[in-house]
Order: sequence, then C-alpha cells, then structure tokens
Amino acid sequence: MASIPKDPIMLLSYVNMQLRDFYPSLEELCDELGVGREELEERLGGVDYHYNPARNQFV
Repeated sequence: MASIPKDPIMLLSYVNMQLRDFYPSLEELCDELGVGREELEERLGGVDYHYNPARNQFV
C-alpha cells in the first residue's frame, strides 16, 4: 500500500490532485497505489466528501 496522508483533509487534497493530474478514475488510482476504494471512500466520507465520477474528484 502506498503511503498516503492520514489526516482526512490532507488525504482529500492528495487524492484530488492525483485524480486531476494522473488518473482518469478512482479505480485506477486505487489499483496503482494499492489502496482499497472502500477504505478511501469511508475515510473521506467521514469528513463529508464523496466521489463524483463525472468530475473525477471528491466533492
């Protein structure tokens, strides 16, 4: 598993930057970084951010 930020707000910034700059979908980001999609969505959902596939970012 990739080293990703533990703080949810830092995680949000990191994930959205990765999605914007390198990955066309959340699935590809999770596969490349070895991060579980459910875990990522749960952690960001805890601070009321949810993945929007049309925008390819957490909003």
